[in-house]
Amino acid sequence: MSNHKFHIKKGDTVVVITGESKGKQGRVLEVLRSKERAIVEGVNLISKHQKPSAKHPQGGIIKKEASVHISNLMLVEPKTGKPTRIGRKRNDDGKLIRISKKTGEEIK
Repeated sequence: MSNHKFHIKKGDTVVVITGESKGKQGRVLEVLRSKERAIVEGVNLISKHQKPSAKHPQGGIIKKEASVHISNLMLVEPKTGKPTRIGRKRNDDGKLIRISKKTGEEIK
């Protein structure tokens, strides 16, 4: 199990930098810390054969997002809309905050 910090969090907008879904952007729905992977909205779609259930009474084949390794994702800076690397810095309260390596601004 890894206990290092990741450069992305749930709710961040990220871009895929390599692999089959390269160039696609989406919002992070979930971060799987133990596997060092994240599930991104609309990225790495798979076809899942679903048995009829209460949730899906029809059953059939549904499209679903599969996880992507964290190293294949890059955070998109909210202001410029371009990918950026992440750094960490202590703010005035002594709390660690994420900053953009491109502009040096804080990322909320």
